[in-house]
Amino acid sequence: MRRATFLLILLLSGCSLQKLALKSTVGLMQYGVEAIYSEPDMELAEQAIGSNLKLLEGFLQAEPKNKQLLMLLTQGFASYSLGFVEDSNPKRAARFYLRARDYGFRYLRQTSAFRDSIPFKNKFFRRSLQNLKGKEIPAVFWTAFAWAGWINLNKDNPRAVYDLTRVKLMMNYVLKNDESFFFGSAHLFFGSVYGSLPKMLGGNPDKAKMEFEKSYKISKNKFLLVNVYFARYYAATTLNERLFSETLQAVLDAPDHILPGYELITAIAKEKARLLLQKKEDLF
Repeated sequence: MRRATFLLILLLSGCSLQKLALKSTVGLMQYGVEAIYSEPDMELAEQAIGSNLKLLEGFLQAEPKNKQLLMLLTQGFASYSLGFVEDSNPKRAARFYLRARDYGFRYLRQTSAFRDSIPFKNKFFRRSLQNLKGKEIPAVFWTAFAWAGWINLNKDNPRAVYDLTRVKLMMNYVLKNDESFFFGSAHLFFGSVYGSLPKMLGGNPDKAKMEFEKSYKISKNKFLLVNVYFARYYAATTLNERLFSETLQAVLDAPDHILPGYELITAIAKEKARLLLQKKEDLF
């Protein structure tokens, strides 16, 4: 009897130690995210992010409901797809965006507002968001960001048109609770949407410019992805070739450390600006 009790104690202690070790490791991973964001070398960052994402997925198998892991995976796969995949392999990027979105869904389904399901109908989806606490801004934003990335790569898919409404609801939630989150990226999203859609589907260049300007102001014109998307979804769509070229050239000429701690984002913006300038003749 004593031996059985001793073995049980060892087993329970082992489980507790495993959870403690996992909790400590996941906590350290947040510092890893910060280190990657500050890495100016895109090739090194790409390798690090890819390997760390698989490591996180391994941790998630051990603790499937760990919200911190789900948050890191949502942000990680979405960012990886945007920064390193979508320009060279859109189909692969779309798969990563969906993986990121689904991790975000798994996170949200653990909140009382969504109650184990993601409503398909817009009115129920809106109601769930209204009942969601403000502290869930990161989960809502990164899930919406990933979903929007998939939609942008699947514009000919009727499902994408329907899904866009729910993504807008999520980004409006972010604006309502903290419009400055991640350098005003919710405004960047709406600027891109208004600038990319035809007028019959809600496109509006004036609204697009207004949203981009809000993002510029929040980020103090240091978050250079705003410039890239402003060039693509305002300057190009309004056929302002000079503005297009000047905006992207300003990105290329900007200091690599214009946004301290986020040198990787600056490097990604510069690469996207370079690629977009190469497509200039196709856009005008």
